[in-house]
Formats: sequence, structure tokens, C-alpha cells
Amino acid sequence: MNESSALQDWDGAERWNAFPPDEEIADRVRAGEVALYEVLMRRHNQRLYRAVRAILRDEAEIDDLLQETYLSAYRNLARFEGRARFSTWLTRIAVNRALDRRRRAVVEEVFLQYDHPPATSADDLNPERQSARREFAHLLEEAIDALPDIYRGVYVLRELEGMDIQETSEAMGLDPTTVKTRLHRARGLLRERLACHFDSAAVDAFPFGAQRCDRLVAAVLEKIAEASR
Repeated sequence: MNESSALQDWDGAERWNAFPPDEEIADRVRAGEVALYEVLMRRHNQRLYRAVRAILRDEAEIDDLLQETYLSAYRNLARFEGRARFSTWLTRIAVNRALDRRRRAVVEEVFLQYDHPPATSADDLNPERQSARREFAHLLEEAIDALPDIYRGVYVLRELEGMDIQETSEAMGLDPTTVKTRLHRARGLLRERLACHFDSAAVDAFPFGAQRCDRLVAAVLEKIAEASR
């Protein structure tokens, strides 16, 4: 059966599910029956859409990401070894890409906020305070990036996106109990990583920054000059 006729043999609402299992179709696509890739896309569009929408919630961005997901999956079909279901493998690609986008957006928002803080107090305008906030945001980003995939996804959805346990379990395709377990582990790993950093940085605590030093010296010299007049 050639590529063009493979899809024409099926018709009606059940045509996509009437094909052989995903894994067999993936093997045939790898073997050159590229047209059959349409079956995999149509078969899983609804599931991927729901998973990605729970994370991004922007229709235009969702469409773009779904295209990226399918293209990435097609290019990497050789890496699909069948140890997990094809649907699970495909969903993981989509969710990971969506999480990466969401994480980058959150980080950009954090840095934008720190670059343009509201002038509500002297502390908000303090250069050392702003620098410390940026440094902490950077450390937190690195710590989240360092989490194993199975923990990072759950943590980003719950803590950065603010999704509840049920939403997270649906987006990740996990049991709610598993979500809770992985979230607990992710928090523990982040605490350990950040604690190690702060322990090593303790000797540098309460620094008297150069700008602060300059301000103090200038203020004192100015007062000395005034008293000498």
C-alpha cells in the first residue's frame, strides 16, 4: 500500500482509531510511509490540545506549540523505543515544551518587574536591594532548571502557574497522588540546592556595597566641608 492510498482506505468518524496501534504506525512512518503521520496527529490532537492549554491558555501560542511538538516528534521518531506508550511520549514532548515556554515567560516577568520596580519606598529604589532580588531570581531559575524532568514539570505547573492538583494531574497525565509526591520531592530538592548556595555564601552576608560606600563617603565629606565653612 503506497502513502497516498493508505489514508483513502478509511472513511467516517472512526477512521483514525480504525488504524493499527500508534506504535505500529510510528514504525511504518519511520520506514517511509510518511503520510500515515497524519493518523498520529489527528488521533492525538484533542489530548495534546487539552494538556497544552492547561499550561499556556493562549490559543495562538497553543497552535504554534502543537506544530513544534509534532515536528519535533517526527524528527525524533528514531528515539522512540517503545518502552512507553507513543501517546505518553508525544504528550511529554508537548508538555515539556509548554512548560519551557511558561517558565521563560515567568522569568521574563520577574526580571521586568525587578528592572522597573514601583517607587513605593526607599528600599524599592535601593540598588543593592534590586541587585539582590535579581540574583535570587537567577538562583531560583537555575535551581528549577536543575530539577529532574519528572519533578520540574509538576513544580512549574503548581508553583509558577498556580494550577491546582487536579489541573496539574490532567496536564501531566499523572495520578493526583503522584503529583503530590513529586511536588513534595521537587520542593525538597530546591530547598537543598538553595541551602547549599546560601551556606557557601554566608561569609559574604551583609556586604557593604561599593555604591553604598560611595554614598556614605560623599555624605560624610560633604558634612565635613559644611562644618569647616
